[in-house]
Amino acid sequence: MREIIIRIIKLFFGLFLYSLGIVMTINANLGLAPWDVFHQGLSIKTGITMGQASICIGMVLVVLDSLFGERLGWGTLFNMLFIGLFMDILMLNHLVPVFQPVILKLIMMLLGMFVIGVASYFYISAGFGSGPRDGLMVALTKKTGKSVRFIRNSIELSVLAVGYVMGGSVGIGTAIMAVTTGFFIQFSFKLFKYNLKETKHRFIDEDIKSLYDKFFRKKEEETKSQ
Repeated sequence: MREIIIRIIKLFFGLFLYSLGIVMTINANLGLAPWDVFHQGLSIKTGITMGQASICIGMVLVVLDSLFGERLGWGTLFNMLFIGLFMDILMLNHLVPVFQPVILKLIMMLLGMFVIGVASYFYISAGFGSGPRDGLMVALTKKTGKSVRFIRNSIELSVLAVGYVMGGSVGIGTAIMAVTTGFFIQFSFKLFKYNLKETKHRFIDEDIKSLYDKFFRKKEEETKSQ
């Protein structure tokens, strides 16, 4: 139980940091990451907040992941819900500053990307499954037989194009983040000496089966023995 509590704390700390990193890149105002361009465009067209847009898209992706046969972890659902929620808390309460000088904007964006990298370590190493967007990438890679790089680039270019058409902010920061996000995540993994392959994730179907075996199957066996 103590181990599970520690993992849950790591998960939520990671999700909060991820939201903080996203808001930092948004407030840098140099252009958004591809998915955030899409979220902002949806926000502009519908009048909902960017956090709510993130949650709505996350819900759609969770359904798609399930239809494609990807196993869902509790972290997948919490990622879907809480990143958007934390984003709105930070943005609506103006908890992250906005700078005017370009050099400070650039520093803000790079710090935001570093925070996202650290956040990725915490939420992934908690072992509760990947986020909905990563799940879609994995599912399409399996279905098409294409490389991860091709699928990831195809997804991000697609959401970037749609988001841009809807009015999402694209700039030099968009190009920088598209090229260097993987570097910051990899750097964080090395910083914490974390090996992605060593993490065993807990999936929702496993926990449901475990609870069924513990409570219902035991009762069925007791009933049969009587």
